[in-house]
Amino acid sequence: MKRVIITGKNSYIGTSLENWLLKEPTKYKVDTIDMKDNSWKEKDFSSYDVVFHVAGIAHIKETCDNQDLYYKVNRDLAYEAAQKAKQDRVEQFIFLSSMSVYGIENGVIDIDTPLKPDSAYGKSKIEAEGLINKLQDDSFIVATLRPPMVYGKGCRGNYPRLVGLALKTPIFPKVDNKRSMIYIDNLSELVKQLIDNRSGGLFFPQNAEYVNTSEIVRLIAEVHGKKIMTTKLFNPLLRLLNVSTVNKVFGDLVYDMNMSEYENDYRVCGLSVSLAKTEGRT
Repeated sequence: MKRVIITGKNSYIGTSLENWLLKEPTKYKVDTIDMKDNSWKEKDFSSYDVVFHVAGIAHIKETCDNQDLYYKVNRDLAYEAAQKAKQDRVEQFIFLSSMSVYGIENGVIDIDTPLKPDSAYGKSKIEAEGLINKLQDDSFIVATLRPPMVYGKGCRGNYPRLVGLALKTPIFPKVDNKRSMIYIDNLSELVKQLIDNRSGGLFFPQNAEYVNTSEIVRLIAEVHGKKIMTTKLFNPLLRLLNVSTVNKVFGDLVYDMNMSEYENDYRVCGLSVSLAKTEGRT
């Protein structure tokens, strides 16, 4: 039996992994711990095989006043958790990082793409990676995940905004873009495989297919029995909007698919089915 502790109680990704693993209760024992105060430091990690660290700050607007908090939580807290895991002789530490470490809003990320985060979120994540990786040795395995946008039932972030658009607007711009995304069950399955195989290194999980923004909005509407028309008539107007906003919604942002292929396929669900599950229609 694999004994797993998830640092970050009630987190979306942590809770999803817990539910995924506990489908096989004879193979996994899963506990979660709150990291909002210092009481976690009194917890004995020595009975666990794996620490999955998901505690962090995301999905809030960055300001000059809250930048320090990103580093305290996303970097310092993560490093302290890894230090404690190693001190307590945990075999494997899995760290949830982000695609944001590249600082790219538009383009293709491949294995040679430089790390140039342009936000406190991205900078705090890459600095945490560097500190945690220094702890790795023959008895302490570190696996780092840099997922793109994660979606699934109850998720936060940009996906619910797409749902809002799909349900409110009868017409949507038709664009020919590509985005990397990952469905939560696909991400959970990859983490499960990392645990089973005691794997370390860098991982870039994504769905087996890229997503087109216009298509995903159309599919979400379709799941809800709503028809939406897509047209290129509004595309010239997109150029008048904030460049960053347009890039985040309509630009290309993908991982080279070769970066995300591993020995065992972790993609348990394709796009159409995953959207139906996310919207509670299956």
